[in-house]
Amino acid sequence: MAKDTVEVLIEGGSATPGPPLGPALGPFGVNMMQVVEEINNKSADFKGMKVPVKVSIDRDTKEFEIEIGTPTTTALIMEELGIEGASHEPGLDIIADLPIETALKIARMKFDSLLANDYKAGVKEVMGTCVSMGLSVDGKDPRQAQKDVDAGVYDDVLVE
Repeated sequence: MAKDTVEVLIEGGSATPGPPLGPALGPFGVNMMQVVEEINNKSADFKGMKVPVKVSIDRDTKEFEIEIGTPTTTALIMEELGIEGASHEPGLDIIADLPIETALKIARMKFDSLLANDYKAGVKEVMGTCVSMGLSVDGKDPRQAQKDVDAGVYDDVLVE
């Protein structure tokens, strides 16, 4: 039962049998349309964002398993705020404000791939990304918002 793994980066919900998926999976003889359909179903929530996809194929039976990763924290923040990119001068130029509720939503989406043990720590990781993107969090510097999380200011929002 030898397994091969193919890893590709695909736009969520819009995989096609063409490149990069088709040429990578072609040599394995799997039903391409079944793979594409399953990838599109599993990645529909990430429409418009690049997501890592891992396809594990059993060489003998041609059965496959699909694992969809999550986009980067930066990509999720940009999608939620509707911005095109981060600030070119993050320390000086604040381009948008991330509400604490949205930071929690992103932390929940990314929780399996974060280093955090709970959502409170996950929100602080998301806030850390805001520092390098030139964003404020709830109208404050992200570092101050992290201190506020530690102080319990957002405990009513961060209830698990």
